[in-house]
Amino acid sequence: MKVLKFGGTSVGTAEAILNVKKIVESENENVIVVVSAMGGITDRLLKTSKAASEGDCTYTEEFKEIYTRHFDTVEEVVLPENKKNVKHKLVGLFDELENILKGVFLIKDLSERTNDTIVSYGERLSSVIISGVIKDSVWFDARQLIKTSTHFNKHIVDFEITNELISDAFKNIPAVSVVQGFISSDKDNGEITNLGRGGSDYTAAILASRLNARQLEIWTDVDGFMTADPSVISNAYVIDNLSYVEAMELCNFGAKVIYPPTIFPAYHANIPIVIKNTFNPEAKGTFISREKTHDQSKAIKGISSINDTCLITVQGMGMVGIIGVNYRIFKALAKAGISVFFVSQASSENTISIGVKNGDADMAIKVLSEEFHQEIELGEINKLKKEPNLATVAIVGDNMKHTPGIAGKLFGTLGMNGINVIACAQGASETNISFVINLESLRKAMNVIHDSFFLSEYKVLNVFMAGAGLVGSNLLEQINMQQEKLKKDYALKINIVGITNSRKYILNRDGIDLNNYKEELEKSENKATPEKFKEEILNMNIFNSVFVDCTASADVASIYKDLLQHNVSVVTANKIAASSDYEKYEDLKKISRKRGIKFLFETNVGAGLPIINTIGDLINSGDKIFKIEAVVSGTLNYIFNVMDENTPMSKAIRMAMEAGYAEPDPRIDLSGTDVIRKLVILSREAGYRIEQDDVVKNLFIPGKYFEGSLDDFWGNITELDSEFEEKRIKLAADNKKWRFVAKLENGNTEIALREIESSHPFYHLEGSNNIVLLTTERYNEYPLQIKGYGAGASVTAAGVFADIISIANIR
Repeated sequence: MKVLKFGGTSVGTAEAILNVKKIVESENENVIVVVSAMGGITDRLLKTSKAASEGDCTYTEEFKEIYTRHFDTVEEVVLPENKKNVKHKLVGLFDELENILKGVFLIKDLSERTNDTIVSYGERLSSVIISGVIKDSVWFDARQLIKTSTHFNKHIVDFEITNELISDAFKNIPAVSVVQGFISSDKDNGEITNLGRGGSDYTAAILASRLNARQLEIWTDVDGFMTADPSVISNAYVIDNLSYVEAMELCNFGAKVIYPPTIFPAYHANIPIVIKNTFNPEAKGTFISREKTHDQSKAIKGISSINDTCLITVQGMGMVGIIGVNYRIFKALAKAGISVFFVSQASSENTISIGVKNGDADMAIKVLSEEFHQEIELGEINKLKKEPNLATVAIVGDNMKHTPGIAGKLFGTLGMNGINVIACAQGASETNISFVINLESLRKAMNVIHDSFFLSEYKVLNVFMAGAGLVGSNLLEQINMQQEKLKKDYALKINIVGITNSRKYILNRDGIDLNNYKEELEKSENKATPEKFKEEILNMNIFNSVFVDCTASADVASIYKDLLQHNVSVVTANKIAASSDYEKYEDLKKISRKRGIKFLFETNVGAGLPIINTIGDLINSGDKIFKIEAVVSGTLNYIFNVMDENTPMSKAIRMAMEAGYAEPDPRIDLSGTDVIRKLVILSREAGYRIEQDDVVKNLFIPGKYFEGSLDDFWGNITELDSEFEEKRIKLAADNKKWRFVAKLENGNTEIALREIESSHPFYHLEGSNNIVLLTTERYNEYPLQIKGYGAGASVTAAGVFADIISIANIR
């Protein structure tokens, strides 16, 4: 025998009721069908009774709509042979309900007893209809089966009487029995009571427990318990198996799949509970039992939350060592009918924080202030305070007990995403870790936990990108091409959620289609500034956020600090921030370390070459860098390599621009500005406090050529061609080559055009390649050499891509 409970949505329409009929009639064993009121009817009954109690005659219109909906449903679904009987019963019920509402309207008073009676008609009406839909079903009145008594203004089931009544009623169980959920009656006076919102689940569990059912099935409008709320986390999925304890914890903290008390009767009788979808009956659903699953890849089963949280704190030195304080707190709250769903207490005993619903907060403050009036007057307990509009989150799973470091990982993950934990609680069973946060951080917290604890199919990085030029477009193309491999091999998804250029920006929390982002960007009406884009990033408050800068803009670099302070990692090919005033550079580094996030700029020097990371590894492992010699301008190296008798310097400069190596204004490269920035960055990463003004500049082009407009530059630079050709011929005769060298030695820095002999490592540097020699305590006689492509959009983009990947920590 099985008990099947169908919720309001499952009996809310004619189509849904026919699904119920099909499900029930397909069973090959005896079943008890427990039904809720038709979807939305309970709320409409409450609205109708309230209007009547306020003397509002429009209650009659609500009543007529309820009446019409039920009779229309009868016409569509009830078996022809049962229609007359069903209609007769409904007429009688509606006559009773109409008379009660008239009485409420006339006296303008609505007692709790009367309200319970009015609300009960929802299940009484729906159960009559369902009994007329399912062939040969037998209707039972739950009021004659479930008896309650009143405690703290709540109706509590009297199981001794209830169990006896159920046993008597079902001595001979029909093939199909139909019972109302939710409603009950007082054991002493027989007045109608109810089991609370969601009480139909509880009715089904009480029946299943007493009759030792093989299984309890809760049919609803979802496929089962989800790993998290799918309205918050789009990739949440159904949990196949839960223990009773896991299901209870998820229910208590906001998972609305089943009514929490439902689990107790089933647990005590060891009856499995299955959550099924009336509208997708083929789905496996969630199976709840005593069995515990130990999937070591998933330490937690699910996440649930309560977004209606107010934290009340009782604090004072007078609480320390005093026995009975907690008893007084919870006694006072219980008398007022206030439910506490979160408790956190300091080990020093001088503070206890409790979580209640926002609507209960003022009453809780009132009754606790009265309870501790004397202690507050004496200053032994501080004046009570409340923190409203918070959210409580719980991670749940039996496997947490077998997995060390869960709490550390949880709070570390939250911290890295800038989510402040206001209070936390963990029981000794380790099945639940719950914590309170600001409501605006709820979505972000849920997503980052779901992602970090492998409940999601992929680990997600949400990337905002500034700059869609050569480097930016190459990067987006590389990400698009590599996305499937990253998903398959590393379960990593790089989600581009924002792109901006100098004019417009686009945003999409679910991810921008990289196949047509250019068209989207062009059509966008969002006018872009770095400051505006930053505000959009912060307002989105999305988890695992990374800002990628593929521009050369000082204005874009200026927003890094705010982003880092809000726990958004920064990856940049823009050299301005890391080469600016040392205090600004160090400030960005300190913020990233403090926040546990990343500020990465590997491509600032050497494009995709691992120069900065290598220096960092040397320093962090205890080495000391004495000297750096480097050719780090791919542009200048390219120019000097292509110069020959047919290619004067001015032509070589144009060729560098056409090849994409030079800046739009090549004077930035020729003036040594770019090399100075790179040398400053290398020196700082090596542990030296260097400013750009500290670098000695030995330039090969006179300063007058950098004055005026860009057109002036192109008009005048040819004047130097003959001079440089003469020097080049002599240099070639001596078997030497020009290299523009950046150098750090003994804390001193300089840049200069050097004549390099054929035996030197710099001599054979081809094309736009870069090279860095590091003389360190370990690499002293033979310096460490890093060499390779040092310029170009594709290799720079690849270096930025590598920095993004490193944030995911997938290796």
